[in-house]
Amino acid sequence: MSSQYAIKDLERLSGIKAHTLRIWEQRYGILKPERTDTNIRYYTADDLKRILNISLLNNNGFKISKIAKLPDEEIIRHAQSILNNYSKESDQIDNLVLCMMEMNEAKFEKIISNCIIHFGFENTIEKIVFPFMRQIGNMWQVGLVNPAQEHFISHLVRQKIIVGIDGLFPEPLTNPKTFLLYLPSNELHELGLLYCHFLIKSKGHKCLYLGQSVPFDDIVSVSDVAPADVIVTTFTNRMEGIGTQEYLNNLSKSFANSQIMVSGRVFFDGNEQIELPKNVILFESHEQFKNVLHSVNFAFNAYKPN
Repeated sequence: MSSQYAIKDLERLSGIKAHTLRIWEQRYGILKPERTDTNIRYYTADDLKRILNISLLNNNGFKISKIAKLPDEEIIRHAQSILNNYSKESDQIDNLVLCMMEMNEAKFEKIISNCIIHFGFENTIEKIVFPFMRQIGNMWQVGLVNPAQEHFISHLVRQKIIVGIDGLFPEPLTNPKTFLLYLPSNELHELGLLYCHFLIKSKGHKCLYLGQSVPFDDIVSVSDVAPADVIVTTFTNRMEGIGTQEYLNNLSKSFANSQIMVSGRVFFDGNEQIELPKNVILFESHEQFKNVLHSVNFAFNAYKPN
């Protein structure tokens, strides 16, 4: 990550409007920007860490006039005290941003482990990790995160979800259903799908997890060996050589005896009009996915041909 930040970068990372930061800077002197040789103002990594801590205090009831009078070590102490209380999930997101900036795996592990203890695994993933990952995505788009940092964090998150899956020992169901989970060709972002695996297994169902970038013919061949009651997949990017609608139609026809659950950005960005075949359910969030799993109206056999 760059060691020089514009005020707009601080706004994106802290959530504090640039206009507010300028007022705080002028009125309270909480930031003292450096200047380039061409007299352009910029902020350092230390400035960013300071404003993240100030944001945390301000969001937890500290008035900016009081914060401005505190020495840096007191700001850090108060911020750490709030983080150590684990009273709000959202407080930990900025803490994870600092872990990414520092490429600090040990700190990341400690934060996530403590969050799981205080908030539970599902709340940690849904209310801390995934919002954090969305923030990373926004940062990547504006050049505040490089691919190495994104891969570093994604790898750590992936490990945590896999550990969570391995640690599940649910009560066996008398009639468990078989779920097949995969990403289509050239789809690589699997964290959301991995979490679906966790949710499915936690309910006692069977999972066939195939992972990233699986060719369509391979899905068909796997299902020939182990037929799936439910297929789960996501579409983040437009497909090469075939439209999403055509792919979805082929999927529906090839697995007419299965319920198909789909999600992904292509269904919600408004760039492509997609009509769902009759055996396809669209979900936008993991909360919706859980609702479907919990619903007594989710009839796995509703689409079996007569």
